[in-house]
Amino acid sequence: MERTLWGHLPLLVRSNSKESVEYILQSLWRTRKTGLDADDRRVICEMLQLQNDSDLDPLLVCLRMLIRKCVFENIGKDDIQKLFPNEVLPELQRLLTLLLQKFQKEWRADIPMDEVSLPRLKAMTWNMATQDTEVTDPVAVINLKLQNDKQAPQGEVDLKFQLSKETLDTMVKSMYCIRDQLSNSGETSNGLSSQEMNAA
Repeated sequence: MERTLWGHLPLLVRSNSKESVEYILQSLWRTRKTGLDADDRRVICEMLQLQNDSDLDPLLVCLRMLIRKCVFENIGKDDIQKLFPNEVLPELQRLLTLLLQKFQKEWRADIPMDEVSLPRLKAMTWNMATQDTEVTDPVAVINLKLQNDKQAPQGEVDLKFQLSKETLDTMVKSMYCIRDQLSNSGETSNGLSSQEMNAA
């Protein structure tokens, strides 16, 4: 962490209580994807008795970096205090260490929920659709059951669609291309490839 950032931590001394610092840390974690909104910034500025909103940003950057180190890097609970250089006031070191230790396990548990999860194919069935007239081309009805393991137990989704022979031919060709790319995945592991299937 940049040495100059540590110099902004003493702003936390302006807060009236340990609970205020706890609120700031929790707010930063809660808004880790979106950033603080205007109301959050106003509340924190009032807690720290800051008249200029721009004075808040260097402190927030420093705290967010601390939080990321504690949550995403392999730092044990007992090693958190070692993150602080000697220039940080001992009372601030103790307070931040205590709070980061308190929330480290909880925040790490939130990480899997941040990850994008695509459903997997659990089951597939099909049948030929009943035709009302002899003129209508035959179609197959495909039934897919998808499972999102991170949304269990209500993570199952049923998907039904129909395919004509022409569309099925196009789909089969695409599946062969996918199979070939999976077989050669070692050669394209550094990027993602995608193809669009246009129904006939």
